[in-house]
Parts: sequence; C-alpha cells; structure tokens
Amino acid sequence: MTHLTRRLFLRSSATAALLAAPAFVRPAQAQVTTITVASLLGEDKPETKIWRRIAETVEARLPGRFRFNVVANGALGGEKEVAEGTRLGSVQASLATMSSLSGWVPETQILDLPFLYRDADHLRRVVEGPVGEDLKQRLAAQNFVVGGFIDYGARHLLTKAPVTEPGQMRGMKMRVIQSPLHTRLWSAYGAIPVGIPITETYNALSTGVTDAMDLTKSAYAGFRLFEVVPYLSETAHIRACGVVYFAAGFWSQLSEAERQVLREASAEGATYFNRLIVEDEAASVRQAVAGGGSILKVDAREAWERGAEIVWRDLADVVGGWDRIMGVQQA
Repeated sequence: MTHLTRRLFLRSSATAALLAAPAFVRPAQAQVTTITVASLLGEDKPETKIWRRIAETVEARLPGRFRFNVVANGALGGEKEVAEGTRLGSVQASLATMSSLSGWVPETQILDLPFLYRDADHLRRVVEGPVGEDLKQRLAAQNFVVGGFIDYGARHLLTKAPVTEPGQMRGMKMRVIQSPLHTRLWSAYGAIPVGIPITETYNALSTGVTDAMDLTKSAYAGFRLFEVVPYLSETAHIRACGVVYFAAGFWSQLSEAERQVLREASAEGATYFNRLIVEDEAASVRQAVAGGGSILKVDAREAWERGAEIVWRDLADVVGGWDRIMGVQQA
C-alpha cells in the first residue's frame, strides 16, 4: 500500500468511524422515557411537590433517562380512575390512599381502621414492619409497585351544620370513599353513605346531593371545601395512610439499577411529603378559617370510638384477623 493510498484509507476509516459513532450514541441519548404522573391537587400542595422532588432526585442520579410529566389538579381523574389508568398503561405513577386501593387489595384496610392509630409515629412503625411488607407484596400482585408509604394526616368530619356528637349524624347524607370500610363506619352512626369520587364532591355538596364528608385538613383547603362544608369537626377518626406507587407494566421494563434509583427517590420523597403535610395542615387551617370555615372540637369521644369498634369486628377476617388488629394497636 502506497503512502498516499494508506493516508486515504486512514482518512476514510476515520470518517466512517465518525459517521458510525452517532448510530451507537444516538439511541442512548434518545432513550428518554416519559413517566406520566397523576396528582389530585395543584403545584402548591404536597401531592404535587413530592413528584417534583422525586423528578429532581432521579435526574441527578440518571441524567436524561426519565422525563416526569406531572399532570396536576385531578385532570386525569380521581384516585380510582388513576389506579385503573396505571393498570391500563396510560399512567405510570401516582399517589393513592389505602382506601382507594382496597377494592384490589382488601387487606390494605388494616391501615384505614378508624381510631386504631394514635399518631403519625404509630402508623410509621406499622408500615415499616411486617404488616407494611405484606401489603407491598399484595399490592404488587395487583400491578401496584409501592415506592414508599406516606401519611396524609388524620381525616376529620366536614359538615354543613355543626356536629360534635355521633348522634347528630343520623339521617345525614355522607359522601364516602367507595370502600366497604367507610360505608360501614358512617352507617354505624346512622348516616346514609353515598359513594362519590373526590373530584365530584364540591358539586355534590353545593347542590345538596350530600351533606357531609370526611377528609384531611390539607385537602379540605386544597379543594376549597370550606366554601360548601364550613364546619370541620376534629374527629381524627382515620390516619390517612397512602403510597407512592408505579404501574407494574412500566416497572417491568426497567433495569434493576433504574428500579433502585426510583425506589430510593420515592422513599426520600415520602419522607419529604410527610414533612410537607405537617406544615401544610397548619397553613390549610388558616386558609379555611379565613375563608369562613370553623374548626370544632368533638364531644362524646367514647361514643365515636364505639362506632369504630363495629367496623373492626366486621372487617377482622378481611384484614388478617383480630390478632393482627390487636398487634397493630399495641405496636
């Protein structure tokens, strides 16, 4: 091979290599997976802020690998509609209360039993132990991959007229989460349960379809419900536990390294969410009161708890037995 021929050969080879290189680099650069995330509330609420934090954490560890498309303000529907969406593949991730997932995994109702959990620390001990691990596995079997447990705070009674004793609930049309537990609970107080998605509750309350509902303080302000149910009675009857979760169909397509990053980001996000909720509750109460809402202390605590015990006994076999309930109570 002459010097000129050799030089042309090397130049051609180098050019070919340069042209070929993007063919190898381009797929890696273009391999950006969009994660559509459903959030019920706006950008200023913990339900959306958690996903902004998770997205930042994932981007720092896997630059350019995922794009989080966070759809806020309930635009993709209520919790059950979103859960169905994750099973169908249109949504890849969201948050959910245990109540909304109980139709697929009835055992999750152990975390919803009224007046069972004393405070946030009590709930945390339970979800970080064997009960939490068991529920993760059961949820995974139903295509919900849990990234972490979250605490929305306590649920309280919201009404159009003041209520401080359970006897005042008799005959009241009560919007409930569409789950057997919530139906049983409010029926025990003589209310008439009406299952309505959270995104439709404001209209239902304003038009008289229902007279009352229950919700956390944060969501009370987030949905501006103080405008239609101005009384919040501090029953704290249920510790509203939930999960950060991913669709199993999406999860199955990831590498183990990618899954690990999402697990860690979700766990860190859950801790961040729990801290935000505490701060947001205080701000939400101020907003509700400024908007005409009233915060009431409840009377006859023992009477409220007696109604709850009926639910415990009715659901004992569903949630794992009476011994499991007693074990959780003592945790």
